[in-house]
Amino acid sequence: LFLVYPLGLGIWLSFTDAKIGEPGQFVGLENYEWIIGDSKFQTAVFFTIFYTLVASIIKFAVGLYLAILLNENLPFKALIRAFVLIPFIVPTVLSAIAFWWIFDPQFSVISWSLKKTGLITENINFLGDVWNSRFSVIFANVWRGVPFFGITFLAAIQSVSPEIIEASKIDGASSWGSFWRITFPMIL
Repeated sequence: LFLVYPLGLGIWLSFTDAKIGEPGQFVGLENYEWIIGDSKFQTAVFFTIFYTLVASIIKFAVGLYLAILLNENLPFKALIRAFVLIPFIVPTVLSAIAFWWIFDPQFSVISWSLKKTGLITENINFLGDVWNSRFSVIFANVWRGVPFFGITFLAAIQSVSPEIIEASKIDGASSWGSFWRITFPMIL
């Protein structure tokens, strides 16, 4: 009732010329023809696809790298794993406030650091420039999502039987070859 009715009503209204407080007349696909030709809609669709692809590819690659790293016998492995989970554990509100400060046009820690090192002369407008804002949003999403990918890949890597990996090394496979020909296909 609470899911199907609003969904059905929304679909029905998309085929009408309804306005708030007024009943609408059926107009067929006219609304869809209009929105597809709208440049703002096209820009929104482009950025949605761009954002999804870029953020997913980066989270996949960095998460896989973290999982491989965390699967090794490292000193302080438990501490490193806890540190990797920080972005995933921090409440969304706190990370939003942190990124608000990081991307602030006047008080950004990134702009401040780059100015102090002499790499830039004026502050970077992270959220005021179209492409800067796109990459800033992608960066925040990647920071938040990498721990999930990393821990998921780590669990998958650790579920691969060590006997299979050992057999591949006995057969002459390098660590790299063993990973790409055995472990990686098995975790996918």
